[in-house]
Amino acid sequence: MADRVRAVFEVLDERFQRVAGDDYLEVLFDGGRWLEGPAYFPAGRYLVFSDIPNDRMMRWDETTGAVGVFRQPANYSNGHTVDRQGRLVSCEQGARRVTRTEPDGTVTVLADQWQGRKLNSPNDIVQRSDGSLWFTDPSYGIDSDYEGNRGESETDGCHVYRIDPGGEVTRVADDFARPNGLAFSADEQQLYVADTRHRHIRRFTVLDNGTLSGGEVFAECATGNPDGVRLDELGRVWLAAGDGLHCFAPDGTLIGKLRVPEVCANLTFGGPKRNNLYICATSSVYSIRVNFNGIRYPR
Repeated sequence: MADRVRAVFEVLDERFQRVAGDDYLEVLFDGGRWLEGPAYFPAGRYLVFSDIPNDRMMRWDETTGAVGVFRQPANYSNGHTVDRQGRLVSCEQGARRVTRTEPDGTVTVLADQWQGRKLNSPNDIVQRSDGSLWFTDPSYGIDSDYEGNRGESETDGCHVYRIDPGGEVTRVADDFARPNGLAFSADEQQLYVADTRHRHIRRFTVLDNGTLSGGEVFAECATGNPDGVRLDELGRVWLAAGDGLHCFAPDGTLIGKLRVPEVCANLTFGGPKRNNLYICATSSVYSIRVNFNGIRYPR
């Protein structure tokens, strides 16, 4: 694949008119089977992402452009996040658990069960400023040996969970078919969760006690399956989909797309100003500098 491909911002609503960026998508890596879970580390200026079927985590160095194996085997890791202390937190589909990589490289298990039952295969994860971690748990990693290890579900479905700072695991939503990507609003009062099976994004209100209310459908995904979710500083919701990134206004209207040559799995904002978009799309990782910024969450 070429080092660059043309970037196409497709305007579907006048509110997308001023959304722009580089004229090209830079190809950072193109040797994967199904790439997922990009997480950007500002202190080290590098990106960690998953190549799930190849059971490895990769690392791209922003300063040199080099890409190498970060961890292999990697328990078929999928989504990642960087916690408020700068540590890597990972969803390991193969081991059916959520882990944290400590500064010395050791791995701490944060969650591998709920009420004594094994999790399915944690998929994507985000952290709230109170230290709680929120993750989705569909069954992709136990459905076959392609993205994990074939196994039986013990949790009676695919749900959304919260890990409290003290380590307690709580189920916060139990009416999803295949919960996938998730993201908080800038004030952390709303949680957006993609349901891949039903091809839509739902929006919940986060209550003071850490529970959720609402859960109405925020937006539908008309092309491909909805996957990773991120928000920008203007409250727009960016969704990884079949033909690129879909951009929704805060009212749920699809206002535009950033076209990508492959099916998109996930995205994240990075760089010193959070205006670099990193996109995992099937076999490749793309980057583009844009004229908007990912939100900065409270600490």
